[in-house]
Amino acid sequence: MEISLTPLILSIFLGFLLGIISGLTPGIHVNNFALILVALSPVFLELGFEPFYIAVIILANSVTQTFLDIIPSIFLGAPEADTALAVLPGHTLLMEGRGAEAVRLSAIGSAGAVVAALLMALPLGFFFQRVYGTIDAYVGWLLVLIVALMIATENGEVIEGQGSLVHLKFKGYAVMLFILSGMLGIFAFDNTDKMAPLIKFGEPSILLPLLSGLFGASMLVLSLMTKSEIPPQQRACKFTLPKKRIIRGMLTGSAAGSFVAWLPGVSSAVGTIIARLLVREEKDADSSKEFMISLSGANTANAVFSLVALYIIHRTRSGAMVAIDKLVNINEWELSTVIILLVVIIYISIISYYTTIYLGDRISGFLSRINYSKLCAAVLACLTLMVVMFTGWFGLVVFLISTPVGMISSFARIRKTHAMGVILLPVIMYFF
Repeated sequence: MEISLTPLILSIFLGFLLGIISGLTPGIHVNNFALILVALSPVFLELGFEPFYIAVIILANSVTQTFLDIIPSIFLGAPEADTALAVLPGHTLLMEGRGAEAVRLSAIGSAGAVVAALLMALPLGFFFQRVYGTIDAYVGWLLVLIVALMIATENGEVIEGQGSLVHLKFKGYAVMLFILSGMLGIFAFDNTDKMAPLIKFGEPSILLPLLSGLFGASMLVLSLMTKSEIPPQQRACKFTLPKKRIIRGMLTGSAAGSFVAWLPGVSSAVGTIIARLLVREEKDADSSKEFMISLSGANTANAVFSLVALYIIHRTRSGAMVAIDKLVNINEWELSTVIILLVVIIYISIISYYTTIYLGDRISGFLSRINYSKLCAAVLACLTLMVVMFTGWFGLVVFLISTPVGMISSFARIRKTHAMGVILLPVIMYFF
């Protein structure tokens, strides 16, 4: 395939700009832009843009979003599926005046994951090419194992004098939250046809009200109930996390993201759950920081390995890859074409890394000058408005139900990870 430099550069920067928009705007996902770009491909062809360059736009958009989508998760409590678990440690750092540090940790995790993913791409590609058939047959059981590990490792908040069996109480709470959120997810996914968005922008996603309620609005309501005030934010910050834990976070996140990229019917949100399990849970602040690195690494590694999986096993593992598969014939790709796309990923990762830190520092400084309670109320109102606009009144009902469900973990003093049953239980039911 003959590739021209000018349209390639234009495609990279257009994808980068779209990634900023989809990363910073709750409710807008790379899949929305991917579908629109596929629909507009005849127009691009008339302008001299071959389908390959449209695929580059989608790929650049996909990678950029994995860097920037942490910002609304931390500062606004408005997560996507891939960043839902980052809300709690990110919010904790924000309330300690280190919101900018949380963003930097995430950016380092994503950047490190790109390096790790490129190093692992060849050996893992050959490995999964050989064992893919076996993994495909046992996806359901793998997810059951993940859920079992999630619950088994839940020990709650141990207080001296509670007794040696108190951990069973917290495991019971974890089971309850998993099942409750899972049943909510099944109800929502079974009734997606009832969504009637006031504004049609791509395909409406029921995940917007589900995750905004479980992981975003629930934290905002708790902040309003406790009348939390955001402390002065540090703009420039140095990392106190040991290099060993930074590297470990990068590697665990990359491993988790690369693993789920090969599984059918499994999103990168499951990769973040695996990343949570791989990070050693210790009673210190470094554990949360390492998890921030690992989680972001899982999202970015998944985006990279989704491309590798498309090339090696000819299977699409994300909405972006579905769009790319429709635009170009993967069977006609040469290895040099894949190498060019990997170089595009490296370049877009570099500029996305610095952009994320730049925006994170300035948003953090802005928050220092405003009333946090009023901000929480305003963000809560905006989330509600977005849910109604993008998913209609049925989405609002789901949002209002999911918000108190998301508050259970705080009152029960267990990890919010178990609320990811909203995705895991429906997927497990699908495979069984």
